[in-house]
Amino acid sequence: MKKIKKYFYLTLLLPVAFSCTDLEIEGTDSLITDGFAGVSDIQGEVANIRNTIATGDLGSQNGLYALNEVSSDEYVVATRGTDWGDNGRWLAIHRHTWDADLQDIRFCWEQLNSVTINATRVLNEKSITTSGGEIVQLKAEASFYRAWAMSWVLDMWRQVPFRDVDLPNSTIPTVFTGQEAIDFIVADLNDAIAGLPTVTAGSGIDLKSSPTKASANHLLAKLHLNKHIYLGTNAADADMQVVISAVDAITADGYALAASGDFFDIFRPSNDVETLWWSPADAGWRTWLTLHYNLNSPDNGGGGWNGFTTLSEFYQLFEGDPDTNYVGDGQEERRGFVPDATTANADNLGIGYGFLIGQQYEEDGTPLNARDNVGGIPLVFTKEVTKAEYTAPADNAILETDGTRMLKYHPNEVGGANRTHVINYRYADSYLMKAEAMFRMGNDATVMINELRTIRGASPLTTFGEAELLAERGREMYAELVRRQDLIRFGQYTKAWNLKEASSPTSIVFPIPISDVLANPNLVQNEGY
Repeated sequence: MKKIKKYFYLTLLLPVAFSCTDLEIEGTDSLITDGFAGVSDIQGEVANIRNTIATGDLGSQNGLYALNEVSSDEYVVATRGTDWGDNGRWLAIHRHTWDADLQDIRFCWEQLNSVTINATRVLNEKSITTSGGEIVQLKAEASFYRAWAMSWVLDMWRQVPFRDVDLPNSTIPTVFTGQEAIDFIVADLNDAIAGLPTVTAGSGIDLKSSPTKASANHLLAKLHLNKHIYLGTNAADADMQVVISAVDAITADGYALAASGDFFDIFRPSNDVETLWWSPADAGWRTWLTLHYNLNSPDNGGGGWNGFTTLSEFYQLFEGDPDTNYVGDGQEERRGFVPDATTANADNLGIGYGFLIGQQYEEDGTPLNARDNVGGIPLVFTKEVTKAEYTAPADNAILETDGTRMLKYHPNEVGGANRTHVINYRYADSYLMKAEAMFRMGNDATVMINELRTIRGASPLTTFGEAELLAERGREMYAELVRRQDLIRFGQYTKAWNLKEASSPTSIVFPIPISDVLANPNLVQNEGY
């Protein structure tokens, strides 16, 4: 995969910079005496945390994104000839056959825990050297970042290491689990909500690249929506009410569902009514990983990487003919469209939005072909990936064009695919969390769901249950880091899907890297590993 070199080099460097296998404190910008004396530049440290979240295995196609998207029914990354083999890494994630040595698991664990320890250093009472009134907001941002990282660790591993920076470096980190971990995260979120600014939907987009009251309320809602999964209990009405109240607070700040026709505009680096929090992450990871090598790509200098492909069963969650998605096929807005020979132009580069299936075109309407080394066959994306791995020369042509591609970050938007703007939280997710909380409390959420569907150009539902709610979340939130969590919450994560057999119930959590289990006796390897 030569085209990902500039990204791959960055990925290799980041674990060195941010790894904290047993949460040892790095003294790079602290005032070091006989013990921890506080962070000397709180503003710089908070900026460093923000950068960590936007890069490496937290902001790229690897790590956090791969483990929560490729492990779901949204994506499969087939081995296309010599591309995307990577020692079976991508197929192991898709099939839930990973082990504790998988690099995505190790690096993601390390970087999430690095956010935790660096935020803890900022939040220590000795770290008060920043002058002016910004200290309260900076510490509130650190509280949010720590809650964000710890909630992911709880979700993915169920064991959350924590080091008290006032104790000697040799002290074994505490490990929070269950209710204790949830209480710690909630306390951080309450501190964040108290100290973060109110940024409304109409505020400038730049203000939404840092934590706000709205983003903290969104995380509070998400934590309580999944709380019963972490505790192994049934969903409690009290927790669902927290979800509803938190989302209502977001709505009170002016956030709303984007108007009809504006769905893909949400993913541009301009202001909108849905974006709650975005990171200055490279949007190229969301663009080039799915597009074919020969699709028009002026900002990338050589086409896409032809990797991530959606599954037929996921694509068919949407209304419309499953075998075509050209302009005017009567599709709902979220399914997007593929420009045909008459609608391909310089504005869309011949590249569609949403789900790309069938013949693909150059921006002048010329039908595209696949690469010459597979015979220059027409570039026709099929509905399904039929093979996972290359086994014979004849497989090259099949694997190169197999599968419907999925795209929300278009390469010809403002700034091109090299823009640094990736959405972390948006209002539609908040809205759907409230609908789900109402449903779990025994209330009818059909009206809420149909309001969303009407805006997105989909027909109203006449029946409504768990299956419809999960499907609606898939239709709205695809490729936005929620699918694994959703499938687990609805009891669907371990089922069989294309190129994956039913997996063990233990796959709903990941193995803890072996070096950490050995270094910290308070960690216990998760069942099944």
